Amino acid sequence: MNAEAPAAVNLNLPQQFLLLATNDKDGKPEVPLFALRTTVAGAILAELELVGAIELQGKHIRTTGSAARDDLAPELELIRGKSRPHTPARWVSILEGRAQVHRIYEGMAALGIVEHVGEKHLARFRPVRYPEKDHEPESALLKRIDSTLSGATPTTVVPEVAAHGAAEEPATQSDKAQAGAQKTRTLALIALLEAAGLLHKLFPDADRNWASGLAKDYWPARAVEDELRLIRLAEEETAML
Repeated sequence: MNAEAPAAVNLNLPQQFLLLATNDKDGKPEVPLFALRTTVAGAILAELELVGAIELQGKHIRTTGSAARDDLAPELELIRGKSRPHTPARWVSILEGRAQVHRIYEGMAALGIVEHVGEKHLARFRPVRYPEKDHEPESALLKRIDSTLSGATPTTVVPEVAAHGAAEEPATQSDKAQAGAQKTRTLALIALLEAAGLLHKLFPDADRNWASGLAKDYWPARAVEDELRLIRLAEEETAML
């Protein structure tokens, strides 16, 4: 059995990001709440692209007709149901919210990775937190990211997602294909962590210029950065009133 299974392999990108963006002991986010929700929205788009359910055509996101995992089916149906396509940044602003984050946390709680703590206690309400219950999934993710960062070069980018429905590769190439898919997923996660401002908290020695370029070249991470920039500008303008 794969040493990283089931959690590190089977968790989707929103789950992986939330796991790394949450304090292990107290269950509080390691980034501002608006950055957490915005990056989760970007991670949802990234995951849907990785499984071939959506694609970026020009400036707009369009569905492909393929299905997504059940845990992201609501977001895919929302995208599919819109009468006209939107840009990645617009979809990030639509998808960011407490409900999405809560549902993803609860999915990990059901897997025994985090623990649901809080809500009503002795007639008093406490904020819901999700401290870590099983450290192995996060440990596997951190090792994988560290290995990818160590092998990164100035020209490393997130590879294009393979066309959905391509013919299966021969068995002799299946291991290489799986390794390539895992590397693509890890680079996508790194780009999202950089967009959220979390990468260098977790990996202080990571190449800042390379990570910044990776996030800007990967459209889901770029959409997160664009939305976060707008949020911060709005906050600054409000503070000046």
